[in-house]
Amino acid sequence: MKKKQLLSGVMALLLSASLCACGGSKTAEGTSEAAGESSEAETSNTLSEGTPVPGGSVVYGMTQDLASLDPHVDTDAGTRDVVFNLYEGLVKPTSDGGFIPAVASDYTISDDAKTYTFTLRDGITFHDGTPVTIEDVKYSIDRYAEIQGESSAFSSLVDSVEVQDDKTLVVNLKESYSEFLPMMTIAIIPQSNEDPAGNPIGTGPFKYVSYTPGQNLELEKYDGYWQEGVPSLDSVEFKFIADVDTAFVELQAGTIDILKYLTAAQAETLGDDYNIVQGSMNLVHAMYLNSAYEPLSKTEVRQALCYAVDRDAINNFIFGGKSHIIGSHMIPAMSKYYEPEAETVYSYDPEKAKELLADAGYADGFDLEITVPSSYSQHVDSAQIIADELSQVGINVTLNQVEWSTWLQDVYKGGNFQATVIGFDGTLAPSDWLKKYVTDDAKNFMHYSNTEYDDVFNTAYTTVDDDVKVENYKKAQMILAEDAAAVYIEDPANLVAVSKKFGGYTFYPTAAEDMSLLYQVEQ
Repeated sequence: MKKKQLLSGVMALLLSASLCACGGSKTAEGTSEAAGESSEAETSNTLSEGTPVPGGSVVYGMTQDLASLDPHVDTDAGTRDVVFNLYEGLVKPTSDGGFIPAVASDYTISDDAKTYTFTLRDGITFHDGTPVTIEDVKYSIDRYAEIQGESSAFSSLVDSVEVQDDKTLVVNLKESYSEFLPMMTIAIIPQSNEDPAGNPIGTGPFKYVSYTPGQNLELEKYDGYWQEGVPSLDSVEFKFIADVDTAFVELQAGTIDILKYLTAAQAETLGDDYNIVQGSMNLVHAMYLNSAYEPLSKTEVRQALCYAVDRDAINNFIFGGKSHIIGSHMIPAMSKYYEPEAETVYSYDPEKAKELLADAGYADGFDLEITVPSSYSQHVDSAQIIADELSQVGINVTLNQVEWSTWLQDVYKGGNFQATVIGFDGTLAPSDWLKKYVTDDAKNFMHYSNTEYDDVFNTAYTTVDDDVKVENYKKAQMILAEDAAAVYIEDPANLVAVSKKFGGYTFYPTAAEDMSLLYQVEQ
């Protein structure tokens, strides 16, 4: 049996987050990257700043509202950032890309990676004070599987969930899968709670107080939290401010304490009351293409778009040149699986773009609508730059700015769009980044289909041989790049303004705004 960190494949993943000095944004599944030259630095946080003072409260500004407080419903990265503080799974991610036991105190993985066994933590309780039982754990996993549906990646993997005794749960898989552990971050909730969305109850460091859609979510410290010493703060308010300019004004006025995704220009204008914490968004920022839209169904047309877009210009204008240019759907922080050769498949070459368009029968260009969520300035700004660049090769672009909820419903869930600029994140399982391009995958909103890609991905996905897994995931990235599945741009730099009243702001390589590590600083 393999204990804890000795995981076949996934736990060998050591994430070296590449950081930059500018802001970007998370979205639906969100992650962004651009191809070209990059600027890298070590992950930074403010853990060492100032003398911690227990208690206090923080106001965290967000430019989007929450999709749902039900942790088992598919939501965007921004929502997952927030509910990270309310809920925990059997395991939870750490800021260095690993996992620690949470609701579980221990786990083992069979040598063939088909059986995962978890031991329930002694004395752990829900926010209402009731003990967490092994039946609650099984209920939570079963509920998640039911909500995701039979065709989901999770349900297609799990053969059975068995209660062995009042402390032990065994998850049996249908086939060997060494990347399964990240899925065990599924939130554990009470079986007795009939309304998780309206009355969220978890085991996290903070518990629910109130939620007013469009205004705020208020949380307070859970005194019964299993991990000693955290949280330090008494309360947290996530304040929703849809307009990004208004959010920045509130930051300057001191009515919010933390705001991420700042531009370089915004960071430079802030006064001495804030620390600028530099990080990476861990997003694949790209212009995603609907391959069912006739011009975009042709590889040459998609390749032409890749040559027509100057990724360095987007990086320099929006992120001060600090982002990491990428060329496929993987972030550099997933260093073990990341294929850097994809970054150089395309360069900025408008003449080459025109040649490819002519070869594809579109010498005079075509009309293209780019749908972009208006609440994310970096996506809007990127789309505007792209529109100007595409016009230079004869493509007539119309920008369609929509509300976030509309984007989720029409584009991400409905697949009704021509092109969209957005960022996608992923879990610490490499397959999670790449699976959405498989022809029949439920999350393939781009209608992309490539049988070679499907075969290569499935080889990587099903093998327990880590060398084979790495080789084929890298090959899959090159297929996406060469076939121009999307116009990949960058993993954006993330500049976060943190009031000097606080220390402990920490970056994660997945969606998580961990308020349990934040603390007041002695003034």
